[in-house]
Amino acid sequence: MPTSLVVTAIGPDRPGIVNALSDTAQRFGANWAASRMANLAGQFAGMVHFEVGDDKADALAEALGALESSGLRIVIARSQPGAATPARRRVRLELVGHDRPGIVRDLSGNLAQRGVSIEELETEVASAAMSGEHLFKVRALLAVPAELPNDELQRGLEALANEMMVDVELGEPADG
Repeated sequence: MPTSLVVTAIGPDRPGIVNALSDTAQRFGANWAASRMANLAGQFAGMVHFEVGDDKADALAEALGALESSGLRIVIARSQPGAATPARRRVRLELVGHDRPGIVRDLSGNLAQRGVSIEELETEVASAAMSGEHLFKVRALLAVPAELPNDELQRGLEALANEMMVDVELGEPADG
């Protein structure tokens, strides 16, 4: 049975970081199962899920940790086999409003109160087409408890949207 390692790597962006991660994993026969990577303010920020044989997991973790000598900060978490998770459905959320501090805090607090988990979150600040004002945009994939109807989630988010003066839209995820 394979062991799952979730690796976070952060450091000054430069060519070769992804190659260093993939080369290290390949030496231990690890499978690159999933990843998210971005350049944020000149820093490489990446997360990778590796699957590797139990007998090679410690050695792979040690080799990945050695990448810190190249200027990366490496954090490794092993997935824990757990109890069955409650039934959830995936819902896409999009939010747009004038940029201001606290939008993510208010949104995530509202969702957490309803037992909604954020599986993916992407944010950006962009200029409004006509006015040039800064708009804050959120795209998220939510894991919503089966017992929370979409209309109840929508009502709770609409109340928050009115309070924050933003637009919120829920929909089906792009992948189904």
